[in-house]
Amino acid sequence: MSRIGKQQLTIPAGTDVTLTAGVITVKGPKGTLSREVKDTIDITINGSEITFAPKGTDPLAKALWGTYASYVKNMIAGVNTPFSKKLILEGVGFKMDVKGTNLEMALGFSHPVIVAIPEGLTVTTEKGAATISGIDKEQVGQFSASVRALKKPEPYKGKGFHYSDEVVRRKQGKKTA
Repeated sequence: MSRIGKQQLTIPAGTDVTLTAGVITVKGPKGTLSREVKDTIDITINGSEITFAPKGTDPLAKALWGTYASYVKNMIAGVNTPFSKKLILEGVGFKMDVKGTNLEMALGFSHPVIVAIPEGLTVTTEKGAATISGIDKEQVGQFSASVRALKKPEPYKGKGFHYSDEVVRRKQGKKTA
């Protein structure tokens, strides 16, 4: 039994949720999100409440029960208040800037690193920090993870990208005799 799947989701005022032909669509004040759903899960929309139930006892239905409940919960939250992640860049000479639809970074390589910002996301940069925000939680997390993967924090001095709430574990370094 899925604890997440058993919970009823409430639809806030100003948000519209529709299910047509295997596609669930959530419209809100910040935008519209849609996602295909498999027919192994029964999604019922009654007024301002959404319930989820597996149609069978097969493992796929049990696995997707809570997954779809989480997807819809995140979609409802995203169209009302956008998700955001903050990346901090530490290191001497490391910098980043948004130019048009690209994020340009100097990460200590012999060339600048240029990453295209996906449609639907907004990136703002300050000195040594970038804030990535958007209505799709999955897209915000994936883009911030791909930017972080360009220069992960190293364990000796902590240089590189890290999330604002992430703790970088430091190593001691060499001992002098």
